Amino acid sequence: MLKSLIQKFKLAIGIYDHPPGSIYGLLAEFPDPGALYEAAKEVRSAGYRHFDVHSPFPIHGMDRAMGLGNSKVGYVALGGGITGALLGLWLQWWMNAIDYPIIVSGKPFFAVEPSVPVIFELTILFSAFGAVDGMLALNGLPRPYNPLFYSRRFLRVTDDGFFLHIAASDEQFDQEETASYLRRSGEIGVEVIADEELAETE
Repeated sequence: MLKSLIQKFKLAIGIYDHPPGSIYGLLAEFPDPGALYEAAKEVRSAGYRHFDVHSPFPIHGMDRAMGLGNSKVGYVALGGGITGALLGLWLQWWMNAIDYPIIVSGKPFFAVEPSVPVIFELTILFSAFGAVDGMLALNGLPRPYNPLFYSRRFLRVTDDGFFLHIAASDEQFDQEETASYLRRSGEIGVEVIADEELAETE
């Protein structure tokens, strides 16, 4: 059960398992963001699910083209905010009314009104932690190793390269058929990505 949940989470953040030394998938380069966008829609429509796109900048509508849906970061930030608010409330109640109660000017040991600033600050702090940490986790970051790094062509992804990767773990993946499908979609070149070697299919 736990292994299955871990596997689903890894797939959701774009980490596709494969045996060491085996083919990781196919990497196709496209000439411009429009071509990459159309290719992502076609790949999704063709039934592929284990794929990802890489570009130097965000492409409007790409999430919908890939079928990713809305981001879950907001829910993580909301959970962090609620946690911060409850922690701030509990912390002040515990310190002032239980652990070290002191009467100050006849005021009650604990009241919500003077506790609001601390509650507010911890709500903001923990929601910020949730947003940043949630973004990193849901993006599978930090990820110092990725078999795509073996592609010299892929180094251009932070400059002017537009790439689509289909993982070998996809149920529909077939090296020859998938490569032929990518060639028909208007790519510049298709490469086979493996752990320790890079073989071009053409």
